[in-house]
Formats: sequence, structure tokens, C-alpha cells
Amino acid sequence: MFEIRRNGAMLAAADMGGCKPRHILEILLLNLGSPVSKSRIIEILWGSSAGGGTTATLESYVCGIRRAIQPGNTRNGPLRTANGGYVLDPSLVDLDLWTFRRLVRDAGQADPRDAYAMLTEALRLSADPLLGSELASDWADEARTRLSAERVEAQVLAAETAILLNRPTESVFWAQSAVASDPLNERAWTVLVTGYELSGLPAEGLSAYARCRRIFDRDLGCAPGPALQAAHLRLLRRRAEADVELTEALAALLYLGESMKGTRHGQEPGADPLFTRENAGRILDSFLQRARAAV
Repeated sequence: MFEIRRNGAMLAAADMGGCKPRHILEILLLNLGSPVSKSRIIEILWGSSAGGGTTATLESYVCGIRRAIQPGNTRNGPLRTANGGYVLDPSLVDLDLWTFRRLVRDAGQADPRDAYAMLTEALRLSADPLLGSELASDWADEARTRLSAERVEAQVLAAETAILLNRPTESVFWAQSAVASDPLNERAWTVLVTGYELSGLPAEGLSAYARCRRIFDRDLGCAPGPALQAAHLRLLRRRAEADVELTEALAALLYLGESMKGTRHGQEPGADPLFTRENAGRILDSFLQRARAAV
């Protein structure tokens, strides 16, 4: 939805004077702080249909935009003439897209806790569809594609930062979002598998790795890289260790059952080289404590 807030007032697309003026303003907003030449705007919006009077038409549209967004201040408002074109002054415009990019950039220089707050705020600001009114425009498609890639990068950074903060569940959430948008992003898969590992969910991590391997083989013709393979190997080891613990616990339980059965009949249980009643009980107690801690 196209909305502009000006000194508390809300302006809609109709207040710009039509589709072309709205498109002009959107192009300038996408390039906030950078001049866009008249010839470039004409090329984007008119293409091969531009005629001899197109420049005058463009200038007329810009005058209308100025009257709408900076009434009574056409010379010193946010929309300026510059280098044979037009530019919006970023110091006078509060744009979510601009703020998103600033927060992501600043997060790269911040400590993990502050960086995570910046990244989550940036992702919140950029959650709504970009230029949702311009569904059939190549220039809008390009802008959406660029923002989608930037959001994936921010999601991966948020997932990695959540790992540093020992928040594996949140890490899994951001990594899943990144993988859904870009299934070929290996960093996203790596932090997703790591998040499952740290969440104590080895089965989910192994399943994620298997999906990644299938996608990479199908679309890229290659296997996951060393970092992701290392995370996979850690999960395999954890699963193997868990299986050993379960096997030992079951063996201890069987031993104690046979021991009690023998005692009931006035018999001593046969000597077992692996267990005594004391260490069998210790194995079961340790297994149950770990099981309770994992719940």
C-alpha cells in the first residue's frame, strides 16, 4: 500500500496526481540520497514510447509531487533538483527501507546483544511487501529482488547472532525463514543445522541436512561445504552417543530385572562382567536425570 505521512497528515496514491507521479516518487525513494537523472527516469517509465514532450511532462509531474509533499516549500523541501535530475534529501525523509539498511549496516559493528536487537527491528520494518501496488513493473521487480536478498542476509545474521547469545530456538526460526526464501544459501542451512544441534534436536538437524544435500545435488550438482558437513558430523556423533546411552540403560534395566527375579526364587543372579546392582542402578539413574533435563 502506498502511504506518505506529512506533518501528521496521510497522503495516498491519489494525492500524487496519478500513476506516473507515484512511480516517479517511488523511484526517487528507492534511490534516497542519490540523484536520478531525468533521462533515467524517462527510460524507466516511458521507455521506447518517450516522445519530444516527455521531459516537459516529467517536469510537470515533479511540480505536482512537490505541491503534495512539501506545500509552500517547493525549493527547500525534501525533493530537490540536482545534476539534471532529482534527489530526495535523506535528512528530511523517514523511509523504512533506508532505516532497514542502516540498522543492518550498524549491526555489523555492534556487540551481539545490540546487533540482535537491530537486526530483529530491521526485519520487522521490512516485513511488508515492497511496492505492492507495482506488480507489473520491471523496475519494481528488481527492487523487490534486491530487498529479498538483503532480508535473507539479515535473517542469516540474526540466526548467527542468536547462536552467540545462546538462543538456539530463535536461531532456528530466522534460519528457517532464510532457507525458505533462498534454498541455496549454505550459511542459512549451516546455522539451521547448528541451531537444531544446540536445541537438543538432532533428528531435526539430520533431516535438515538431508534436505539441503538433496537440493544442492539437484540444483548445483555439488555437496554441502566443510562447515555444514562438520555440523552434520557433530549431529551424527550426538545421535550415536544417545543410542549408546539408551542401550546401556536398557541393559542395566534387564540386569536388575533378572537380579530381582533370581532373588525372589532364592537364587543369586549369575555373575555379569558388565554390571553389578550398584553400577546398573547408577547407569539408570544417570540416564533418567539426562532424560528429565532434556524435557
